[in-house]
Amino acid sequence: MMDNTEIEHEFPRSIGKPAQRALLAAGYQQLQELTSATEQELLNLHGFGPKALGILRETLAEQGMRFKS
Repeated sequence: MMDNTEIEHEFPRSIGKPAQRALLAAGYQQLQELTSATEQELLNLHGFGPKALGILRETLAEQGMRFKS
């Protein structure tokens, strides 16, 4: 049985636990869902910073996606 800290998600582990928790708390669980968010919206999340943003930007680009403009 999973507790709240073990919710399945698609985010790269390299973004770090605080960033993962911030995304999950904001309701994001899949990379595709991030295309509805702007970079600034994500940076406003507590625990989410520029390093995580850069990693996710690259990950999205590799799959032909990007953040909302």
